[in-house]
Amino acid sequence: MIIVPVKEGENIDRALKRFKRKFEKTGVVKEMRRRQAFEKPSITKRHQKLHAIYIQQLHSQQDNS
Repeated sequence: MIIVPVKEGENIDRALKRFKRKFEKTGVVKEMRRRQAFEKPSITKRHQKLHAIYIQQLHSQQDNS
């Protein structure tokens, strides 16, 4: 459970903004969206491999620059 203490005289919008930031950091929404549809383990591995290749290419381009 997320608890956001509201200080005396603090604007409610500011407290709401802090709550939203804490909630986003927990990753609940991202996890929920990921679980909506089943993805085979082979597809997950393929995505991870393609992402790793992409990141490696980015690093090699920066080294060459």
